[in-house]
Amino acid sequence: MPNALSLLRLAGVPVLWWALAEHRDWLALIVLIASGITDWADGKLARLLDQSSKLGALLDPAVDRLYLVVVAVGFAARGVVPWQIIAALVARDVSLTISAALLSRAGWRPLEVLYLGKAATFALMSAFPVLLLGQLDSPVRVLAWALGWALLGWGGAMYFWTAVLYWWQTVVTLRMTNTLKERDRQRD
Repeated sequence: MPNALSLLRLAGVPVLWWALAEHRDWLALIVLIASGITDWADGKLARLLDQSSKLGALLDPAVDRLYLVVVAVGFAARGVVPWQIIAALVARDVSLTISAALLSRAGWRPLEVLYLGKAATFALMSAFPVLLLGQLDSPVRVLAWALGWALLGWGGAMYFWTAVLYWWQTVVTLRMTNTLKERDRQRD
């Protein structure tokens, strides 16, 4: 069931892309809200039903990243969020992909997900629909716009801080690996 929800979220990615490109903001807002609810539900159900799986562990964060990329590019293309902010978010993810590759090459599994990273993703994933609501002709437009920027700022700050923490863990782990290898060579 949790994987089915992740696949449903994945099916929403092209719909979201189309809705943003065609300025169908209400549809984009509905897709983003549905994605957020199903993202929460799939994790909750996986724990509740003890249905964690390797597929789910890979699929859920991958779909999160797809939504972030589609929304980020769509918002930047429409001028909702400056390209510089989007470039910084993408650079952070590229940086952590490099970190994971370095760890993998040294024989380590990916680092444990930090709770702060989850909070950052939640704030960013909340910021985007709220910013979109701030684009619509609605009575809460001004409030939504301010709250969306606040969430983007807080989420972005946590997002970059977790990148620092992940890189710190990566460096410590790789140094430990080198120390152990050196110790083994000295024994031989």
